[in-house]
Parts: sequence; structure tokens; C-alpha cells
Amino acid sequence: MSFRTVLTDPMLRMLVAAIAVAALLPATGDARGWAQMVANAAIFVLFLLNGMRIARRDIVAGFANWRFLVPLVLWVFGAMALVGLALASIGQGLLAPSVALGFLYLGTLPSTVQSATSYSSLAGGNVALSVVGAALLNILGVFVTVPLFLALGGSGSGAVGMEVIGKIMLLLILPFAIGQAVQGCTSGFIAQHKPKIAWIDRFAISAAVYVAFSGAVEQGIWSRVAGIDWAVIGALVAAFLLAGNLGAWLAGGALRLQRADRIAFLFAGAQKSAAVGAPLATILFPPEEAGFLVIALLLYHFFQLVVAAPIASRLASSPHRPESAGYGAPTTRS
Repeated sequence: MSFRTVLTDPMLRMLVAAIAVAALLPATGDARGWAQMVANAAIFVLFLLNGMRIARRDIVAGFANWRFLVPLVLWVFGAMALVGLALASIGQGLLAPSVALGFLYLGTLPSTVQSATSYSSLAGGNVALSVVGAALLNILGVFVTVPLFLALGGSGSGAVGMEVIGKIMLLLILPFAIGQAVQGCTSGFIAQHKPKIAWIDRFAISAAVYVAFSGAVEQGIWSRVAGIDWAVIGALVAAFLLAGNLGAWLAGGALRLQRADRIAFLFAGAQKSAAVGAPLATILFPPEEAGFLVIALLLYHFFQLVVAAPIASRLASSPHRPESAGYGAPTTRS
């Protein structure tokens, strides 16, 4: 995947469109309530579809491969969370508190599924293991991200009361459980309409970003986050990317994983999910805070694709690349 392809990625275009619309026509007053209702409905559908798509046998298989899964979970929710905490501490003296806190929030998020799997395939990694690992991280993220974020110092309106717990149960866990329960009856429908369903995913994420960014615009994001602040945010995001990618690759080497598995560990371990992060931020925080909180996530989401593309190409062309993807993983690109 080239840099040009990254720039024309449909998800990135929709995120940019959501931010642009929020900048020009933010949802305020009564309109915010309606926008939030639409976003909540889209989030429910998003997690319902996730429940339908993530096969129960993949979940079982993932738990069985503990040598790969346990270190991956510890890396994503342990090491990456601590990196986020360190960067948030650095940012506290340089950025608005909500923006700096966004780095801690970013560190506690799970990996992507689609991107981690796609880049693992492009690089010659273990695709099956990448799917299982990223999918399980997303499931765990629904339960782990919030308490981990709070345990490491996340505060403010993100404190979890009964109302927030109720929203998480209603909008994330319940639809995912329903999807898991009915996936045997819906697998054919999901496979048949996969391209259309991808657009539902993108709309749900974009709707959450629109609501969050509308709140930030209403609170004067352009005056509260100056030009030098964007430079600082960019530098911290770059540091996070370096720590995530280099650290995940070295960790896979320290674990003596086969090359294909090490590649799967790299992309599942270094990516961060906007599909979980953006909706969850609008549940945890009011829009006027969520918009600042997700700035780091949105920039990381963009730059992780830019960075992952040449990394995958380099690994794919490496003379050490094995002929097999390992563990029976498919070699077709997803």
C-alpha cells in the first residue's frame, strides 16, 4: 500500500469530512442532542456487526495460543498504556489538560482489526493469528480500557458512574453479545454485504468524531490549541509511533516468535483502534471534552497508516521472508 493509497483511504476521507463539517456546522444546542442520538444508534449497530463478524471459534483459538496472546495483551494494555501515561505527563505542561490526557487514553485503547490484518498480510505475516489477536484485543478493550484509563490517572468527566456503566453495557456489550448469539444465522448476510457493511462502520466512527469535535469547536478549539500546540502534539504522536512499532518488533524478537508470528505481533501491537476509541470517548466524556481527548487518537490513526505502509513493503521484500505465512494462515491479501 503506497502513501498515495493511504491518503485516499475511505475511512480517512470520512474522518476528515466529519472534522470539516464539525468545524463549519458544529452540532450545538438541541442539534447536539439529536446528533448524539444518531451517533449512539450508529455505535450500537457497529458493535452488533462486530459481534456478528468475529467468529466464536477464532476467540477460542486465540485463547489457546497463549504464547502469542498473553504477551500481546500485556504489550497493548501494559507497555503501550505506560508509554501513553509518560507522554501525557510530558504534555501536561505544554498542552491543554484534555489534549494531554488524550495520550493516556490513546495508550489504553486496543488494536485495530482491519488494518492490523491487512498490513500483516501485505508483509507476509501470520494472517490468521493477526485476525484472532486483534479481534480479542478489541473484545478485551471494551472491558479493560475504561478501568485501565482511570487506574492510570484518567479523571474529570470520564469518571465511571452508574450512568456511564449503563451506556457501555447498552451501546457496546449488549449489541456485541447479540451479534455473537445470532452470528450463525447472519454469517451469509455479512459475507454477501461486506462492502456495504464497511460503510456502516465508517459512518458510525465518523458520527462519533463529528459529535466529539463539534463540542471541541463550541469550546474554542482553534484558540485553545494554537499552532505550536499542534507541533507538540505531532511530535508526541511521532514518539508514540516509534515506541509502538519498534517496541512491538523487539518484543516479538525477544519472545523468539517465528517471523510470520512476529509480523502479526508488530501490526496488532502497534496499531490503535479509532473504531473503539472514538465511540467510547463520546460515552465517557461530554462532547466538549471528548473532542479534545480524541485529537491524539485521530492523528495517530492517520500516521499509523502512513508508517505501516512502508514497513509492510519493507518486510515483504526482505530476503528473510519465509514462503509460508505460518500456522496454516492464508496468503491472500485482505
